[in-house]
Amino acid sequence: MPLAPAPPVASNGTGPVAEPDAGAPVASVIVPHLNTPDQLDRLLESLARQDLPGGAFEVIVVDNGSSVPLDRVQARWPGVRFLHCATRGPGPARNMGVAAARADRLAFIDADMRADPGWLRAGLAELDRAPSGHVGGDVRIDCADPTRMTGLEAFEAVFAYRMDRYIAREGFTGTGNLFITRALFDAAGPFGGIGTQEDKDFGQRATRLGRPPLFAPEAVAFHPARASLSDMRARWQRLSAQALNSHLRDGGSLATWRLRALLVMASGLGHAPRLLLSPRVSGLGARLRGLGVLLAIRLVRGLDMLRQARFAANGRQTGAEQWNA
Repeated sequence: MPLAPAPPVASNGTGPVAEPDAGAPVASVIVPHLNTPDQLDRLLESLARQDLPGGAFEVIVVDNGSSVPLDRVQARWPGVRFLHCATRGPGPARNMGVAAARADRLAFIDADMRADPGWLRAGLAELDRAPSGHVGGDVRIDCADPTRMTGLEAFEAVFAYRMDRYIAREGFTGTGNLFITRALFDAAGPFGGIGTQEDKDFGQRATRLGRPPLFAPEAVAFHPARASLSDMRARWQRLSAQALNSHLRDGGSLATWRLRALLVMASGLGHAPRLLLSPRVSGLGARLRGLGVLLAIRLVRGLDMLRQARFAANGRQTGAEQWNA
């Protein structure tokens, strides 16, 4: 049956969704979710418009303890499978989705994103060509008005979700736009818990097995920019706390972490030319607004890293336990 809102609507080239009692789907799309029902509904709309030929795919949404009910979304999308994961964190939610998936090709996208109509087709095509069974798509910022980018949009367009750079330099890609085979998951998985950067952890484990990710630039998904500096700060607090946990587990010292924090604080000036010259930002005003965000967020990130080091030195939690920031 078509992935379409209930009641049925006229066909609009939407991608088919495999019925639970039908044959195996050609792909399983897995979506972890927490407290963003409106954005989830928008994502499912974009999945309904996938131009994937040659077979049906299934969509599995794994809710991770939302306080906002999903009844309305579930009623609107009867062709989607909804599961509940009691273990906090997107990693465990993705693991549950994999366990329930019926396909050998697995696609992951986050609930607050929007898939380009060719996203699934391009990602699966690259996955079929990849010997590693490991592919990352491109994530672009979903601008409210592309002709007048805000400072936050300009900053994130250049520095956020740069899967091409993560793949080339660090051996991983983000789980918000990820395609893998089940065989790779069985070899390198599962995804880590809430205290880890589960995308980096999984990707680098796979890379150490000789199965690094490849970049699929045509598998495009869009992520909204953060609404405010405080939202962006909350995200970086979580990511840096997870990075600090990994740093300490690997035998790193707090002194080294504090030095890294100082370098982050100074990096805004060093990275200013990258923002000012980036083809992903248009217009002098947008570039200057983005520069202001760059300098502010790097200063705040460094200060937060120093504070987290102080918490760790005193045996307190660093903040890595949050995942919906």
